[in-house]
Amino acid sequence: MQGHGGEHAGMPLSGITVVDFGQYIAAPGATQTLADLGAEVIKVENPGGDQARAVGTYGHAIMRAYNRRKKSVVLNLRDEEGLAAARRLIERADVVVQNLRPGAMARLGLSNEVIRGLNPSVITAAVTGFGTDGPSRDRPGLDIAAQAESGLMSITGERDGQPQRVGVPIVDHVASIVLSQAIITALFHRERTGQGDDLSVSLLDVGVDLQRVNWGEYAITGQMPIRRGNGQPGAAPGADIFSTADGDVVVSAYTDDKFSTISRLAGRPDLPGDPRFADNPSRVAHRPELLDVLAPYFLARSTDTVVQELSDAGIVVGDVRTYDRVLSADDVVAGGVFSDCTDADGTPYRMPTLPFVSRHVSRSRDGGTVPSAGEHTRQVLDSMGSAAGSAAPA
Repeated sequence: MQGHGGEHAGMPLSGITVVDFGQYIAAPGATQTLADLGAEVIKVENPGGDQARAVGTYGHAIMRAYNRRKKSVVLNLRDEEGLAAARRLIERADVVVQNLRPGAMARLGLSNEVIRGLNPSVITAAVTGFGTDGPSRDRPGLDIAAQAESGLMSITGERDGQPQRVGVPIVDHVASIVLSQAIITALFHRERTGQGDDLSVSLLDVGVDLQRVNWGEYAITGQMPIRRGNGQPGAAPGADIFSTADGDVVVSAYTDDKFSTISRLAGRPDLPGDPRFADNPSRVAHRPELLDVLAPYFLARSTDTVVQELSDAGIVVGDVRTYDRVLSADDVVAGGVFSDCTDADGTPYRMPTLPFVSRHVSRSRDGGTVPSAGEHTRQVLDSMGSAAGSAAPA
């Protein structure tokens, strides 16, 4: 069956068929990556569609971000004919992906054991909220709960403020990347051995894993990581924000040689000799004074000038950009970071493409199209030699 959104022959996953029972972000995000790599992804939706379709602007954005190039098939899995159609899809699949509520697939008659019976070499892949073995295995879970229970919220925000969520659904998105990585690994293993696999990714596990450096520091010092706002806890200036004449920049110059360089550029070559700033631990202990003494250099210059001067001196610096400025940034444009995509109603929009460069995988300007719910039901079911019947909308 031809993948929706353009021919993908020659792509690494061309010829791979994925059946996606996912909702919202984590599972559809994984299958979006597989679709961009050439797999045919059949998105199975219930008669009401992916739940994201009914969640206003945010849900519409989810559909645009994670459901391009897919074929949408609407099946009522509580109906015998719809369930039979799903089973026929599974029989032909290389990968079956889902992130439904715990136990939902089994209650529908599509447990891993049933799926394995239909297709012994298939790869099943699931996203759970809290894993499959602990006391929370039956709890529903979304990104925000994983941010909270992994410790991520406890270290995000200002020192004296409330815990904060990260400004994007970062756990969901990274879980989708982890799941696609696991699926590709399982496909490689199956190529070698002929064996399928059952994969599971937990949002909680991903949230914990995102904080590896903090876990390492906690193990070394025994000190509880806390919210500190901007600035790396053990480095100064490190991830510190400075206001420029026309914006803000973030700077890291915490090694002694880089600190000497930024001190010289700031017209304060005496700073490394000041006991408060003589080494990194001292600079961390006196961060507010350090930021105050460096601030005039930044305020007297434009953001572009600061970025150029510090970069030329080998210092890590970043322009704190708003979204509109990201879209027009020279590096983003030159790198082809965004693709031209089409919504189900024909509306054009732009979306980030695969975030890596390869000789064999192109960053296509054509990002594909989001299907309407059930757009491909008859096409897909007819290709299996089945009548749509009550499994498909009239």
